[in-house]
Amino acid sequence: MQITKLLSYLLISSLILVGCSDDDSPFDNNPEQAGNRQPLGSSANDILSDNNFKSITIEMVSVQGFEPTAVAVNNFRQFLEDRLFKPDGITINQRTVSSSSKAPFNIEEIAEIENDTRTLFNAGDDITVYIYFADGSKEDDTNEQVTLGSAYLNTSVVIYEGTLRRLGGSRPGAPSLSIIETAALNHEFAHLIGLVNIGTPLQSQHEDPESNGHCNVSSCLMESAIEFSVGIMGMGNEVPKLDALCIADLQANGGR
Repeated sequence: MQITKLLSYLLISSLILVGCSDDDSPFDNNPEQAGNRQPLGSSANDILSDNNFKSITIEMVSVQGFEPTAVAVNNFRQFLEDRLFKPDGITINQRTVSSSSKAPFNIEEIAEIENDTRTLFNAGDDITVYIYFADGSKEDDTNEQVTLGSAYLNTSVVIYEGTLRRLGGSRPGAPSLSIIETAALNHEFAHLIGLVNIGTPLQSQHEDPESNGHCNVSSCLMESAIEFSVGIMGMGNEVPKLDALCIADLQANGGR
Protein backbone atom coordinates (compact mmCIF):
# COMPACT_ATOMS: atom_id res chain seq x y z
CA MET A 1 0.00 0.00 0.00
CA GLN A 2 1.42 3.39 -0.97
CA ILE A 3 0.95 5.83 1.92
CA THR A 4 1.01 9.64 1.74
CA LYS A 5 0.43 12.22 4.44
CA LEU A 6 -2.17 14.67 3.22
CA LEU A 7 -2.93 17.21 5.98
CA SER A 8 -3.66 17.86 9.64
CA TYR A 9 -7.01 16.80 11.05
CA LEU A 10 -9.21 18.31 13.72
CA LEU A 11 -10.42 15.97 16.47
CA ILE A 12 -13.24 16.24 18.96
CA SER A 13 -12.21 15.08 22.45
CA SER A 14 -14.39 14.72 25.52
CA LEU A 15 -14.73 13.19 28.90
CA ILE A 16 -14.70 16.35 30.95
CA LEU A 17 -13.97 18.61 27.98
CA VAL A 18 -14.86 18.54 24.29
CA GLY A 19 -12.08 19.81 22.04
CA CYS A 20 -9.99 19.19 18.93
CA SER A 21 -6.33 18.60 18.14
CA ASP A 22 -4.16 17.80 15.12
CA ASP A 23 -3.26 14.48 13.51
CA ASP A 24 -1.97 13.21 10.17
CA SER A 25 -3.63 10.44 8.21
CA PRO A 26 -2.45 8.22 5.33
CA PHE A 27 -4.44 7.25 2.25
CA ASP A 28 -3.83 5.36 -0.96
CA ASN A 29 -3.45 7.50 -4.06
CA ASN A 30 -6.44 6.81 -6.30
CA PRO A 31 -7.41 9.42 -8.93
CA GLU A 32 -11.00 8.15 -9.06
CA GLN A 33 -11.36 9.03 -5.37
CA ALA A 34 -9.57 12.38 -5.52
CA GLY A 35 -12.76 14.34 -4.79
CA ASN A 36 -13.00 12.60 -1.41
CA ARG A 37 -9.30 12.96 -0.52
CA GLN A 38 -9.12 16.73 -0.06
CA PRO A 39 -8.29 18.91 2.98
CA LEU A 40 -10.77 19.17 5.80
CA GLY A 41 -13.31 21.93 5.12
CA SER A 42 -12.50 22.24 1.42
CA SER A 43 -15.87 20.73 0.41
CA ALA A 44 -17.92 22.85 2.79
CA ASN A 45 -19.82 24.67 0.05
CA ASP A 46 -20.32 21.47 -1.94
CA ILE A 47 -21.86 19.76 1.08
CA LEU A 48 -23.96 22.75 2.14
CA SER A 49 -25.33 23.96 -1.19
CA ASP A 50 -26.88 22.59 -4.35
CA ASN A 51 -24.45 24.42 -6.63
CA ASN A 52 -22.50 21.31 -7.67
CA PHE A 53 -24.19 18.47 -5.80
CA LYS A 54 -27.96 18.09 -5.62
CA SER A 55 -27.94 15.18 -3.17
CA ILE A 56 -25.79 13.71 -0.43
CA THR A 57 -25.20 10.11 0.61
CA ILE A 58 -23.87 9.25 4.05
CA GLU A 59 -22.11 5.89 4.17
CA MET A 60 -22.27 4.75 7.81
CA VAL A 61 -20.01 1.76 8.38
CA SER A 62 -20.15 0.23 11.86
CA VAL A 63 -18.26 -2.62 13.46
CA GLN A 64 -20.77 -5.36 14.24
CA GLY A 65 -22.27 -4.69 17.66
CA PHE A 66 -21.21 -1.04 17.67
CA GLU A 67 -23.92 0.45 15.47
CA PRO A 68 -25.25 3.91 16.42
CA THR A 69 -28.67 4.08 18.03
CA ALA A 70 -31.67 4.70 15.79
CA VAL A 71 -32.40 7.86 17.80
CA ALA A 72 -28.96 9.29 17.05
CA VAL A 73 -29.23 8.49 13.34
CA ASN A 74 -32.64 10.17 13.17
CA ASN A 75 -31.32 13.20 15.07
CA PHE A 76 -28.36 13.42 12.72
CA ARG A 77 -30.63 13.26 9.69
CA GLN A 78 -32.64 16.16 11.10
CA PHE A 79 -29.42 18.14 11.59
CA LEU A 80 -28.56 17.58 7.92
CA GLU A 81 -32.04 18.58 6.78
CA ASP A 82 -31.86 21.74 8.87
CA ARG A 83 -28.51 22.89 7.46
CA LEU A 84 -28.11 21.54 3.89
CA PHE A 85 -29.68 22.41 0.55
CA LYS A 86 -30.06 19.05 -1.21
CA PRO A 87 -33.19 19.09 -3.42
CA ASP A 88 -32.63 15.49 -4.61
CA GLY A 89 -32.43 14.21 -1.07
CA ILE A 90 -30.34 13.00 1.83
CA THR A 91 -29.59 9.27 1.95
CA ILE A 92 -28.09 7.44 4.91
CA ASN A 93 -26.81 3.95 4.08
CA GLN A 94 -25.89 1.78 7.05
CA ARG A 95 -23.98 -1.50 7.06
CA THR A 96 -21.72 -3.45 9.38
CA VAL A 97 -18.24 -4.89 9.03
CA SER A 98 -16.07 -7.17 11.11
CA SER A 99 -13.73 -5.77 13.72
CA SER A 100 -10.27 -4.76 12.58
CA SER A 101 -8.91 -5.91 15.97
CA LYS A 102 -6.66 -2.84 16.00
CA ALA A 103 -8.15 -0.94 18.96
CA PRO A 104 -7.04 1.36 20.46
CA PHE A 105 -6.58 3.22 17.18
CA ASN A 106 -4.21 5.78 15.80
CA ILE A 107 -5.46 7.92 12.94
CA GLU A 108 -3.31 6.07 10.40
CA GLU A 109 -5.13 2.84 11.27
CA ILE A 110 -8.49 4.58 10.87
CA ALA A 111 -7.38 5.76 7.43
CA GLU A 112 -6.43 2.21 6.47
CA ILE A 113 -9.83 0.96 7.65
CA GLU A 114 -11.51 3.56 5.46
CA ASN A 115 -9.42 2.42 2.49
CA ASP A 116 -10.62 -1.13 3.13
CA THR A 117 -14.30 -0.45 3.86
CA ARG A 118 -15.39 2.68 2.02
CA THR A 119 -17.38 1.84 -1.09
CA LEU A 120 -19.13 5.12 -1.99
CA PHE A 121 -17.47 8.16 -3.53
CA ASN A 122 -18.69 11.31 -5.24
CA ALA A 123 -20.55 10.47 -8.44
CA GLY A 124 -22.38 12.85 -10.75
CA ASP A 125 -24.25 15.36 -8.62
CA ASP A 126 -24.20 13.20 -5.48
CA ILE A 127 -21.58 13.95 -2.83
CA THR A 128 -20.74 11.25 -0.30
CA VAL A 129 -19.53 11.30 3.30
CA TYR A 130 -17.99 8.30 5.08
CA ILE A 131 -18.60 7.78 8.82
CA TYR A 132 -16.97 4.85 10.61
CA PHE A 133 -18.16 3.68 14.05
CA ALA A 134 -15.13 2.08 15.67
CA ASP A 135 -15.19 -0.65 18.32
CA GLY A 136 -12.67 1.03 20.56
CA SER A 137 -10.95 4.24 21.57
CA LYS A 138 -8.19 6.48 20.29
CA GLU A 139 -4.79 5.32 21.43
CA ASP A 140 -3.71 8.51 23.22
CA ASP A 141 -6.81 8.85 25.42
CA THR A 142 -6.16 9.62 29.08
CA ASN A 143 -8.18 9.38 32.27
CA GLU A 144 -8.94 13.10 32.00
CA GLN A 145 -9.66 13.45 28.27
CA VAL A 146 -10.90 11.01 25.67
CA THR A 147 -11.61 11.36 21.98
CA LEU A 148 -15.20 10.98 20.81
CA GLY A 149 -14.55 11.33 17.11
CA SER A 150 -12.38 12.83 14.39
CA ALA A 151 -13.25 14.76 11.24
CA TYR A 152 -10.46 14.18 8.73
CA LEU A 153 -10.17 15.17 5.09
CA ASN A 154 -13.19 16.67 3.38
CA THR A 155 -15.69 13.80 3.61
CA SER A 156 -14.43 11.47 6.33
CA VAL A 157 -15.36 11.02 9.99
CA VAL A 158 -14.64 8.41 12.64
CA ILE A 159 -16.74 8.04 15.79
CA TYR A 160 -15.12 6.07 18.61
CA GLU A 161 -18.26 4.18 19.53
CA GLY A 162 -16.45 2.04 22.08
CA THR A 163 -15.65 5.17 24.05
CA LEU A 164 -19.16 6.58 23.67
CA ARG A 165 -20.65 3.40 25.08
CA ARG A 166 -18.48 3.65 28.16
CA LEU A 167 -19.64 7.22 28.73
CA GLY A 168 -23.37 6.97 27.99
CA GLY A 169 -25.31 6.93 31.24
CA SER A 170 -22.18 5.92 33.14
CA ARG A 171 -22.87 8.17 36.10
CA PRO A 172 -25.76 10.20 37.56
CA GLY A 173 -26.66 13.10 35.28
CA ALA A 174 -24.62 11.82 32.35
CA PRO A 175 -26.29 11.99 28.93
CA SER A 176 -27.69 8.86 27.35
CA LEU A 177 -25.75 7.07 24.64
CA SER A 178 -28.01 8.45 21.91
CA ILE A 179 -27.42 12.03 23.09
CA ILE A 180 -23.62 11.59 23.15
CA GLU A 181 -23.74 9.98 19.69
CA THR A 182 -25.83 12.84 18.33
CA ALA A 183 -23.50 15.48 19.77
CA ALA A 184 -20.42 13.72 18.35
CA LEU A 185 -21.98 13.22 14.91
CA ASN A 186 -23.25 16.79 14.65
CA HIS A 187 -19.99 18.33 15.90
CA GLU A 188 -17.78 16.34 13.54
CA PHE A 189 -20.05 16.91 10.54
CA ALA A 190 -20.02 20.62 11.33
CA HIS A 191 -16.26 20.54 10.80
CA LEU A 192 -16.84 19.02 7.35
CA ILE A 193 -19.12 21.96 6.48
CA GLY A 194 -16.38 24.37 7.48
CA LEU A 195 -17.02 25.35 11.09
CA VAL A 196 -15.41 27.25 12.57
CA ASN A 197 -13.40 29.16 9.94
CA ILE A 198 -12.03 25.98 8.32
CA GLY A 199 -13.71 26.26 4.93
CA THR A 200 -16.73 28.37 5.74
CA PRO A 201 -15.68 32.02 6.10
CA LEU A 202 -16.54 33.88 9.29
CA GLN A 203 -19.30 36.48 9.00
CA SER A 204 -18.39 37.78 12.44
CA GLN A 205 -15.51 37.19 14.80
CA HIS A 206 -16.53 34.20 16.91
CA GLU A 207 -13.64 31.77 16.46
CA ASP A 208 -12.08 30.81 19.76
CA PRO A 209 -8.56 32.35 19.73
CA GLU A 210 -7.38 29.59 22.06
CA SER A 211 -8.85 26.73 20.01
CA ASN A 212 -8.82 27.14 16.25
CA GLY A 213 -11.83 25.68 14.48
CA HIS A 214 -14.17 26.28 17.41
CA CYS A 215 -16.72 28.83 18.52
CA ASN A 216 -16.29 31.17 21.48
CA VAL A 217 -20.03 31.40 22.16
CA SER A 218 -21.01 29.64 25.37
CA SER A 219 -23.06 26.45 24.90
CA CYS A 220 -22.66 26.35 21.10
CA LEU A 221 -22.26 22.91 19.55
CA MET A 222 -18.87 24.08 18.26
CA GLU A 223 -17.56 25.34 21.60
CA SER A 224 -14.21 23.73 22.43
CA ALA A 225 -14.83 23.21 26.14
CA ILE A 226 -18.18 21.89 27.32
CA GLU A 227 -18.85 20.57 30.79
CA PHE A 228 -19.67 16.85 30.78
CA SER A 229 -21.11 16.14 34.22
CA VAL A 230 -22.80 19.50 34.61
CA GLY A 231 -24.03 22.16 32.24
CA ILE A 232 -24.51 21.46 28.57
CA MET A 233 -23.06 17.92 28.44
CA GLY A 234 -24.77 17.01 31.70
CA MET A 235 -28.16 18.16 30.47
CA GLY A 236 -29.72 14.73 30.21
CA ASN A 237 -31.75 14.80 27.02
CA GLU A 238 -30.56 17.99 25.31
CA VAL A 239 -27.99 18.15 22.52
CA PRO A 240 -25.94 21.35 22.11
CA LYS A 241 -27.06 23.39 19.10
CA LEU A 242 -25.29 25.71 16.72
CA ASP A 243 -25.49 29.32 17.83
CA ALA A 244 -26.74 32.13 15.56
CA LEU A 245 -23.23 33.17 14.53
CA CYS A 246 -22.30 29.69 13.30
CA ILE A 247 -25.61 29.43 11.44
CA ALA A 248 -24.98 32.81 9.80
CA ASP A 249 -21.61 31.53 8.55
CA LEU A 250 -23.26 28.45 7.03
CA GLN A 251 -26.01 30.44 5.38
CA ALA A 252 -23.45 32.76 3.77
CA ASN A 253 -21.66 29.69 2.36
CA GLY A 254 -24.73 28.17 0.72
CA GLY A 255 -26.38 26.39 3.63
CA ARG A 256 -29.61 26.88 5.54
